[in-house]
Amino acid sequence: MKTKLLALFLTICVVQIANSQSKKLSENAAISIITAGPGNALYEGFGHSAIRVKSVDFDWIYNYGFFDFNAPNFYLNFAKGKMLYKLEKYPFHYFVRSSQRDKRWIKEQVLNINLTEKQQFFEYLENNAKSENARYLYDPFFNNCATIIKEITDKILTDKVTFPTNTLSKKKSFRTLMNDEIPWNTWGSFGINLALGSKLDKIATAEQQMYLPDFVYSGFKSAKIKRNGITENLIKTERYILKFEEIKIKSSFFNPFLVFTLLLFIGGFITLLEFKSKKRTKWFDFFLFLTTGIIGFLILFLWFFTNHSTTAINLNFLWAFAPNAFMAFYLLKDNPKIRLTKYLKIQIVLLLVIPIIWITQLQQLPVASIPIIAVLLLRVVWLHKSLTAK
Repeated sequence: MKTKLLALFLTICVVQIANSQSKKLSENAAISIITAGPGNALYEGFGHSAIRVKSVDFDWIYNYGFFDFNAPNFYLNFAKGKMLYKLEKYPFHYFVRSSQRDKRWIKEQVLNINLTEKQQFFEYLENNAKSENARYLYDPFFNNCATIIKEITDKILTDKVTFPTNTLSKKKSFRTLMNDEIPWNTWGSFGINLALGSKLDKIATAEQQMYLPDFVYSGFKSAKIKRNGITENLIKTERYILKFEEIKIKSSFFNPFLVFTLLLFIGGFITLLEFKSKKRTKWFDFFLFLTTGIIGFLILFLWFFTNHSTTAINLNFLWAFAPNAFMAFYLLKDNPKIRLTKYLKIQIVLLLVIPIIWITQLQQLPVASIPIIAVLLLRVVWLHKSLTAK
C-alpha cells in the first residue's frame, strides 16, 4: 500500500513539473521586479529583490534568497566563503504574508515587455528553479538576490535594454553604500567592517551599486528598452503592494563604541596608577594583547584561507596584530626582556600609520575601533617607556 501511495505521489509531482514546464503565458501575463524593505535581522537589513510571474492560472515568486542553516557544514562553509544559496519558486501570496507579518514594505515594478519576452523570462526562471540548477555560490556584493535580477534581464533582453551608466549615488564605495544601510554603531556593522578588506573601498559603478535592492529598484526605474526603433521606459507601472514605515536597525545600549570607550577609560586609569606606583598591571595588557591578537588571526584566516571576494588586504591588521596573541603571554612575566621594546616600536609605527589610512581613504576602518586603537597606542607607548627606563 505504501509503495502504491509513493508511486502515486511521484507521478503527481512529475505531472506537475511537466505541466509547469509546458505552460504558455497568457497575453495579460506580467513579469515584475519585487523589492522588499529591510527586516529586523542583520541579513535582512539590506532589503530583498525577487521576480514575480503572474498569469491567468498562477501567481509565483522566484526568490533567490534562500539558504539552509541545517545544511551540512553550513557555518564552516559560510566562514570559508562557500555559501550556497538557492532559488525557490512558490505562490506569491506567501511572500506577501511573510512581509506583512514582519511589517516590511513591498514595491512592484511591472516590466514593459511583449509576450515573447515574458515567455523567455518565465522559461529561464523555470529552468533555474529545477533542483539541479537552483543552487548558486552566493557573494554578498557580486552574486546575490539583487545582482541576479539585472543579470537575468540582460541575458533575456540583450542589447534592447540599457541601464543608467551614471552612478545612482555618486562617488560612493561598496563599503559606504553598505554602511548607509546599517548604522555604524551596531555590533553587526562593526563585525562586517572588521572582516572586510580594502577591495570594498573602491568606488562602485552604477551597475555595481545594484548589489543593493534599493539600487535595483532605482536602476530598473531609470532603465530604457528599445524596440522597433522606439525607446521606452522598461518599467510600465509600479506600485506599493504593502506600505509600512521602513524598519531601521537600532544600536543597543551596550554598543561597540560605548564598550570600547569604557575600555579606553580603564586603560587610561590603569596607566595613571602605574605612573604613580611604578608597578605594572599585567592582567590588562594580557587581555588587550590577547584579544587583538585573536582578532588578528581571524582577519588573516579570512584573508588567506577563504574564498571570500572582499576579505583580502584588510588593513585592520595594523591594530588587530596577530603576533599580539603570543606577546600577551610574554607580558605576564614580571620582567620581560628588554628586546620586547623592538616589538613595541613596530606596534607604535603600525598604529601611527592608521590615521594615514583613514585620511587617504585606502580603507575605512570601523569607527567603533577608534577607542581600541587609542588604548593600544597608550599602552604600547607606556610599556615602551617603562621598559627603556629600567
